[in-house]
Amino acid sequence: MLKDLFMGLSQNQTLNSAAKKYGLKLGAQNVVAGTNIPETIESIKELNAHGISCTVDNLGEFVFNREEATAAKTQILGVIEAIHENGVDASISLKPSQLGLDIDQDFCEENLREIVSKASEYDIFVNFDMEDYGRLKPSFELLDHLSTTYKNVGTVIQAYFFEAEDYMKEHKDFRLRIVKGAYKESPAVAYQDKADIDENFVKLIEWHLLNGKFTSIATHDHHVINHVKKFVKDNNISYDKFEFQMLYGFRKDMQLELAKEGYNFTTYVPFGEDWYGYFMRRLAERPQNMNLIVKQVFNKKTNTLIGLGAGAFALGRLTKRNK
Repeated sequence: MLKDLFMGLSQNQTLNSAAKKYGLKLGAQNVVAGTNIPETIESIKELNAHGISCTVDNLGEFVFNREEATAAKTQILGVIEAIHENGVDASISLKPSQLGLDIDQDFCEENLREIVSKASEYDIFVNFDMEDYGRLKPSFELLDHLSTTYKNVGTVIQAYFFEAEDYMKEHKDFRLRIVKGAYKESPAVAYQDKADIDENFVKLIEWHLLNGKFTSIATHDHHVINHVKKFVKDNNISYDKFEFQMLYGFRKDMQLELAKEGYNFTTYVPFGEDWYGYFMRRLAERPQNMNLIVKQVFNKKTNTLIGLGAGAFALGRLTKRNK
């Protein structure tokens, strides 16, 4: 029920617009590293000072015209230049849909190629974030096309998909981030039970640690983290073969602790004003995330916004049922 609620909220354009307008007043600074590139670079420098690498995500939702996709490309190119000029330890994470996948796949590939080419000049890694099932196959096609020319690309494997293991084995020579999955998917294509997702998540992590190029383990779940620690020790897996990843603003103490213990650690750093959909999907992915940052993020105004959205979402579901 909570997952449905947060996914419904993430797709509400009215609430997304309101959050964009009042983001900082609603506590957005606790879940995004900045609203512009200079602010984000300063956040990256602070994390780097603690031995933490970063992967930077230019936030954006509902991109359905070429002008918006081109603007997103220009912004990401600006981030790449800023990473190079400031000498910070950071890579890029991007969503093909933000760069035109829902408009025209060839247009999207042109935008991606320009980004990956510029990043390659500076030896900066680019990760293709995976989205919902409808975008899964075309996103992998884009990755495969670009990887014939560029080697600084990788992607995400979502453990809740039945096909996840097949995609992972086909791309074992890529740098892969393994996640549980953050979208609401049909029972025809994805596991629905948390226990099944968790089991497959660990299974995929173990396989890629043993057989893959480099594994990014994206989780806030300390049970999974402790399991991985034991697994790499038991199997003599070098720390150079993997890293842990967490989201900016989540479990800060654990992020610092893992970095101090000598593990490679990367913080997923979102920036920009378009933070609302991203944040709701993080809560949908794992409602327990609410407990991790509720004291840092939520205030009266935030609760009012989400409360109004929850009411609208519930009313919409009720209306659909009565039709």
